Amino acid sequence: MSRETIELVVFRYNPETDCEPAYQRYQIPYHHDWLVLDALNYVKDHLDRSLSYRWSCHMAVCGSCGMMINGEPTLTCKAFVRDYADSIRIEPLANFPVERDLIVNQDDFMSKLASVKPYIIDTDDVPLSEGEELQTPAELAVFDQYTGCINCLLCYSACPQYSLSADFIGPAALTLAHRYNIDSRDDGFRQREERVGSDDGVWQCSFVGACSEVCPKGVDPAAAIQQGKITSAAHYFKKHLMPWSDS
Repeated sequence: MSRETIELVVFRYNPETDCEPAYQRYQIPYHHDWLVLDALNYVKDHLDRSLSYRWSCHMAVCGSCGMMINGEPTLTCKAFVRDYADSIRIEPLANFPVERDLIVNQDDFMSKLASVKPYIIDTDDVPLSEGEELQTPAELAVFDQYTGCINCLLCYSACPQYSLSADFIGPAALTLAHRYNIDSRDDGFRQREERVGSDDGVWQCSFVGACSEVCPKGVDPAAAIQQGKITSAAHYFKKHLMPWSDS
């Protein structure tokens, strides 16, 4: 029997007016080709203008529409309503403070991301007049997988360690730190290592792997963090056994 409607059970919370969160149910038309984001947009456009959530590209590129769908961190623009039962529960991403309804506060992530210096640090200071710094396909392949991160925060929502320790830098930020550390054009490893190799960095990770399971772009942050542990350990022993080394 074909479905004509589907129910959305949506987390609602306005800190300015609500004492505690609640859930609101919406009956909406069922369309086989609708994504969960389309369903939310229908609610916003036709049923309840007060519903608040983030989205932008509708193409799994911007990373802004991440939410909990039936308890799993998911991009709502990649999840088809047809893949769920007649009722879909939608909540804000876990492990983040709720600003309003399905919108979470990302300040903690943004500060941690900035702390690992996720950009090329070139100490050679070669003038632009000498031309671009070329990179071979093999050098690109070393870090290419980790460039796919869209900062959607699904990995933080799935990470049990981040839920237990507010100081943990977290999967995406550590992955991007690793991405630049292994870039042949970058000289910033030692500037990042104090943060990345700290107790709040790669060594907090217990390698559950949930971050990689929910990543919508196949970045595999769990692998990046484990590689970061190897690099950090090698740096530590080299620093103490070969203090005269400059690398």
